[in-house]
Amino acid sequence: MTVRPFRQVDVFGSGPLGARGNPVAVVHDADDLDDDAMAAFARWTNLSETTFLLAPSDPTADYRVRIWTPGGELPFAGHPTLGSAHAWLEAGGVPRDEGVVVQECGVGPVRLRRDEVLSFAAPLLLRSGPVEPEHLDRILAALSLTGDDVLDAAWLDNGPGWIGVLLRDAATVLALRPDLPALGELRVGVAGLHGPDPAAESAADPAEDPTADPAEDAPAVEVRAFVPSLGVGEDPVTGSLNAGLGQWLAGRVLPQRYVAAQGTVLGRAGRVLVERRGDDVWVGGTTVSTIVGQVRLGAGPVR
Repeated sequence: MTVRPFRQVDVFGSGPLGARGNPVAVVHDADDLDDDAMAAFARWTNLSETTFLLAPSDPTADYRVRIWTPGGELPFAGHPTLGSAHAWLEAGGVPRDEGVVVQECGVGPVRLRRDEVLSFAAPLLLRSGPVEPEHLDRILAALSLTGDDVLDAAWLDNGPGWIGVLLRDAATVLALRPDLPALGELRVGVAGLHGPDPAAESAADPAEDPTADPAEDAPAVEVRAFVPSLGVGEDPVTGSLNAGLGQWLAGRVLPQRYVAAQGTVLGRAGRVLVERRGDDVWVGGTTVSTIVGQVRLGAGPVR
């Protein structure tokens, strides 16, 4: 077994331990690990995601990451992207271009920037548009909703295969008690607006207050993510889903810049900063290493 550097990074938190977001396990120096070793370790951590940092194969990238859930590998995920970039930088990684980190993953290169918080540029959607009636009927049944509860629905697939469902308000989102097995392979994100009309601020300059702390901003929308097919059930705080929601809703029914709350029902206090700048939607949040150490993983003698 080989000793490798290891970090557990809390992502999208909004304060001390009682207000944590979503942890990701990050294994450094993982180039020699095979799929079986990665999958087994991801099942053992039992976190939403576990990532493995490798040397890039893309000459434009600073590092490569492989992202695993307890149920399998993902081509992209948001909170692991932020947590992996945080771990890579904290371990001494130096990006090729100052101020921009380029991550290589299953959907290709993903850009990250370091401003008030670490943020990633939402990748282009692999699938968008209306949701098939049979899928929507299944979602309504699994979430005990009626058609009157749903304002809109769309495919928001940026790798994990999200279907986004906009509900009438945040209270409806928080009241959901889903029948997770009934969703089957569907990966569903629901959102509902806080307050009377957050979209009233949509014309505001997104850079009006670039120094604001996103953890202190009042959330404009409540989000939940249901992913039973990944062996997770409900994900505490989800960057990829919030990226898709931002591409769908920012500047339309939500402001150009807003904060999403997620994890409330699970006892978390996740806060996700979403901002549309030109053609890009940026998704960011706090990143804090909560565990730093070593892990024995893979074949071979301990070094």
